[in-house]
Amino acid sequence: QVQLVESGGGSVQAGGSLRLSCAASGYTYSRYCMGWFRQAPAKEREGVAVISTGDGRPSYANSVKGRFTISQDSARNTLYLQMNSLKPEDAGMFYCAAEPQGPWVTCGLSSTFTYWGQGTQVTVSS
Repeated sequence: QVQLVESGGGSVQAGGSLRLSCAASGYTYSRYCMGWFRQAPAKEREGVAVISTGDGRPSYANSVKGRFTISQDSARNTLYLQMNSLKPEDAGMFYCAAEPQGPWVTCGLSSTFTYWGQGTQVTVSS
C-alpha cells in the first residue's frame, strides 16, 4: 500500500508563506494522480491542488490560483505545496492524497483518491 507522510505545517501571519511536503513510498504503478486537500473546522474537505506524475500538469482550486504552487520531486518521491500570500481562510488540516492513474484517466480536483496521509495543520492569523 502507498504510504504518505505530510510535514511543513505551522502557524503564520496573513501574507506569509509555508511549504508543505508529502513523502511517498510503496508505489507500485507507473503513474499517479496526487493532490492536496484542505479541511477547515466544521467544513467539508476541499481539493486545493492536484498534479499528475505522468505529465506534471497541475490544477488548482479557484481560491488559491496565483498564490499556491504544487510540484513534485521524483528523485525524493516527494510532493510539495508552496503557499504564498496566505489568508485566514486558507487555514485547516492539509492532507496529501494519491490515486493510481491510467493513461486515459483525468487527474483533477474531483478525482477519487485511494491513499491518504495523516495531515498537517496550517494556521493563519490576521
